[in-house]
Amino acid sequence: MWTLWRRFCSSKEGNFGIMTALLLVPLVGTAGMAVDVSNAVSIRSELYANADAAAAGSLAEKSPGMAAAMTMSSDGSVDLAAADANKLFFSQTQNDGSLDGVNVSVNIGVTKAANVVKSNVTFTAVVPTTFMRILGQNTISISGSAVAQNQLATYVDFYMLLDNTPSMGVGATPTDVALMESKTPDTCAFACHQLDITNNYYALAKSLNVTMRIDVVREATKTLTTTASNSRTTSDQYRMAVYTFGAAAETAQLTTISALSSDMAQVAQYTSAVDLMTTPKQNYNNDEQTSFDTTLTQLGTNIDTPGTGTNSASRQKVIFFVTDGLGDSKKPTGCTQPLTGDRCQEPIDTTFCQPLKNRGIKIAILYTTYLPLPKNAWYNTWIKPFQSQIATKMQACASPGLYFEVSPTQGISDAMNALFLRIIQSPLLTG
Repeated sequence: MWTLWRRFCSSKEGNFGIMTALLLVPLVGTAGMAVDVSNAVSIRSELYANADAAAAGSLAEKSPGMAAAMTMSSDGSVDLAAADANKLFFSQTQNDGSLDGVNVSVNIGVTKAANVVKSNVTFTAVVPTTFMRILGQNTISISGSAVAQNQLATYVDFYMLLDNTPSMGVGATPTDVALMESKTPDTCAFACHQLDITNNYYALAKSLNVTMRIDVVREATKTLTTTASNSRTTSDQYRMAVYTFGAAAETAQLTTISALSSDMAQVAQYTSAVDLMTTPKQNYNNDEQTSFDTTLTQLGTNIDTPGTGTNSASRQKVIFFVTDGLGDSKKPTGCTQPLTGDRCQEPIDTTFCQPLKNRGIKIAILYTTYLPLPKNAWYNTWIKPFQSQIATKMQACASPGLYFEVSPTQGISDAMNALFLRIIQSPLLTG
């Protein structure tokens, strides 16, 4: 018996067939491993794509999850966004059958902290093998995660302060100015709305179809209400109030045109009433109708404590000031320019801007460039010496990044929209 065994072991006949048989299992297993692993990698890549789509999609601007987060008054989980992410994850491959037989588990957490919403999607999956079963490996486990975050749209109250004082009766463009100067005996570019004369320069401007600066500002503000409506995520995200310096010089003071409201159509309707301030006669009250100091102080009392903008109960507050930047008021002390009697003509006094900014109120300024009037003797004597300072002072009054200057040849409406969009796209502005 021992002899037969030694002969078998030492025999070289048929060794190739035996070795092939012995190596067949590991060879097939190894080749099959590449196939199974490649399949698992492909599925893992697919699940990563699903996780990315779920994390980002659940935080899309118009998604139900973001809308739900907007209504939350405190931080915490956003369950609707998590449910939406879960739906998005599985909807990516539900029809192509690529995950048939694959056991997939998904864990999704969406949380809101301040004005940031973060989505965290993790997945694990057990992929069945085919060839590796020969080696006793029936499954391959895979896992991965995706994270996305987005800022909530900010709740903002806009307080539109529209300068409608007599200087805003100047022609809106150089062409309008030239036309008024050519049609008035004293080459006056202003459409003065004085009520003691029937055929006043305001009526003349209307008859000549001259566009005044106040006309452009009024229409631009109405257009802005449409921009606000189209930009908001929720119906009350933006509210707007509109103010002027008063309808008549006799009662010049901060005047409410439209109270704070989220009904932009109503705000636009009320804004249609904005017009140039009337005066009872020429040089009434020494033309002292433009007190930026008083108006900004009065407006500040109408604005409650600003919030973070993260929800409707904590709104950011923005004064949106549209003006040509020329102050003209009775100010016997503290005037930054030489007085004529008690009359102070000056660029805006920024000491009245700072208290508002100190409270956390943002000041956005659209400066409609004050036009040189070289044919006007009063302008040459009193305004020309400091005209170059008007823009500088206006910018200093504005909060950082919230200043626009628009010349008569540019579009005031376009500039107003651009400034509005700059505000709403910067939800955590400081300073």
